Amino acid sequence: MNKPNQVIQRHAEYYEAVIQLRPADEEVVSFVMNRIKERPNVSISKIKEFDYGIDIYMSSQSYARAIGKKLKHAFKGELKITRTLHTMDRMTGKQIYRGTIMFRLNPKEPSEEESEDSEEQED
Repeated sequence: MNKPNQVIQRHAEYYEAVIQLRPADEEVVSFVMNRIKERPNVSISKIKEFDYGIDIYMSSQSYARAIGKKLKHAFKGELKITRTLHTMDRMTGKQIYRGTIMFRLNPKEPSEEESEDSEEQED
C-alpha cells in the first residue's frame, strides 16, 4: 500500500489532469506553479503555451481540482471542471478519467483600467 507522501514512479508523460489558464496571466501562472511546488508527490509532466493561454499537465487530478478552487477564490474568473473517459483499469474494471480544470480570468473593465492608471499618476 502506498503512503500518502510517497512518490510513485511513472513515465515522464503521465498525467491525470490538465489545468487550462485562459489567458495566461503571469500572476495566475505563478500562483499555480507555487501551489504545485508545495506538494512533493505532484509533478508537472508538460506545459503547452498557446496564443490564448497555457495548459499545465499534472500527475494528480484531485490536487488539480483543489488548485482550481483556490484560483476561483484568489482571482475573479470562471472555473469549469470536466472529465473525459481515458481508459478502463484491467484489474478492477473501473473506468479511469482524466480531468480538465479550465480557469478563465475575467477581463478587466475599461473603467477599472482607467481608475488604476489615474491612481498611479496621482502618486
